[in-house]
Amino acid sequence: MNPTASSTGTVIHEVFRRAYERGDRPALIDLRGGHVYGYRRLVTEVTRAASGLVRRGARRDQVVGVHVSTAGAQTVAVHTVLAAGGVAAPIDPALGAHEVAAWLRECDARTLITTPDLAEVAGLAADASRVRQVISLGAAPDTIDFRSLLTLEPTALPALDAKHQDALLLADGRCLSHSDLLGRMAELDCPVRLSESDVVLVTWPPNCDLLALVGLGVSKGALVVVSDGGDLPGTSHDFSVTVSTGQDGTLQRT
Repeated sequence: MNPTASSTGTVIHEVFRRAYERGDRPALIDLRGGHVYGYRRLVTEVTRAASGLVRRGARRDQVVGVHVSTAGAQTVAVHTVLAAGGVAAPIDPALGAHEVAAWLRECDARTLITTPDLAEVAGLAADASRVRQVISLGAAPDTIDFRSLLTLEPTALPALDAKHQDALLLADGRCLSHSDLLGRMAELDCPVRLSESDVVLVTWPPNCDLLALVGLGVSKGALVVVSDGGDLPGTSHDFSVTVSTGQDGTLQRT
């Protein structure tokens, strides 16, 4: 049994409401991370991991640091936090342990989600902050394997108020609610009007706009391909790309 997703109007509901019916169709191809996420797999991992976080003591409005290096990891980690009722605080993967620890202390995070390549920095930062658990999307020493969250007994996820529930805590101190993040998704969609037939090629680094774009693509049933920085014309040809990201933070049809 899958835990029930968040209430109508939240990011989780709007992004994943048709994910189960879209089944194993690819939703996100993360070329840098080397992962392909189908719709069913993505929503299942997010909701079950969110249930696991709740089982491990996560509570509504608690801040969770997200210190990851790839688009796939960011997508899974942030949406897991949101589904559990938490507030995701994305952390620049280029920061050192001292800077990461300072930010974790400032936002009073008790949980940190990371990737194996950043696990050493994450561990050092956790030791210098109030973080009690470091969860890694992939095996890493002295961390909790993200996959273990999927095996815990499912529990109900919290019902959330989209207008008042914070979703993201950004590095500049701004908080974005679920409604704010959905608003950014709508802004990105205005020039292109994504549909299920679209393939979106993304060159942006893991940040708020990338998160909004992946959420937009999944909500529309499109395929999002995140570049590894290699041959963009070749990648565009291989995946029959119809929409690409611009340097000005917008989308454009190819």
